Amino acid sequence: MGLATIGLAACSRVDGGGGGGDGEASGSTLDRLREQGFVAVGLANEIPFGFVDGQGNPAGQSPAVAQAVFEELGVPEIQASSVSWDGLIPGLNANRFDVIAAGVFITPERCEQVAFSEPTATSPEAFLVAEGNPHDIQHFTDFVDNPDIKLAVLNASVEQNYAEYFEVPNDQLELIPDQTTGYELLEAGRVDAISMLNVSHQFLLQERGGDFEVTEPFYPEIDGKEEKGWGGLCVRQQDTELLDEINRVIAEFKESGRLLELGEEWGFTEADLPDEKTTAELCEG
Repeated sequence: MGLATIGLAACSRVDGGGGGGDGEASGSTLDRLREQGFVAVGLANEIPFGFVDGQGNPAGQSPAVAQAVFEELGVPEIQASSVSWDGLIPGLNANRFDVIAAGVFITPERCEQVAFSEPTATSPEAFLVAEGNPHDIQHFTDFVDNPDIKLAVLNASVEQNYAEYFEVPNDQLELIPDQTTGYELLEAGRVDAISMLNVSHQFLLQERGGDFEVTEPFYPEIDGKEEKGWGGLCVRQQDTELLDEINRVIAEFKESGRLLELGEEWGFTEADLPDEKTTAELCEG
């Protein structure tokens, strides 16, 4: 679960206000956001997790959650910057935006770089392939068994980690900056499959069409354990007050059913909602 160029949604600035952490003498990040009336968010143009729509507005499950959360916190507007997937965390830590709203999966490696909210959604993995699935692709191991097929994954994504874990050869792996690039490579026959989350493929196929299909969803098994990834909002590690407030609202949304409502428009179901797994547990690995 990216564009290489910057896309702005009703955005007068891209630097997130240049704010530091909650410990600054000038006031907390949340105070600054309330005063300026908007929060700058980074997203990676992955439908339906987070993307800029045809009207230039932030769209998708993660921006919808961010919008609703920040409205509750007294910040009425989100302004989105679209960056490549591997530019999200560096952009946050460079103060280009204050929140990542892209459905970034919570992993121990990422927890060392940013602070995650409690989980907001999940989805199993799947592959987008040509209609009829001519190479019978169902798992990452199929690329190891067949040296003539090629896989596209987002650069710096969990899918790249999965491909490396299952030892997909480098010359069969195409690292892409965003979902659209993968779709175009598949359409041109330059790759044989794209690896992303099932909900991403389903929504993209609904939006773009094409002679493609989505393979059977699955959770990869890593070291004998099924990998069920969870995504959440991200803030800088020093923004502890902001994180606490985000988590308070997410807990309320989960309890009231609002979290499900926010995702339903984007194809998320009750099965994609968080269970009892916590961010602390996910950060531990």
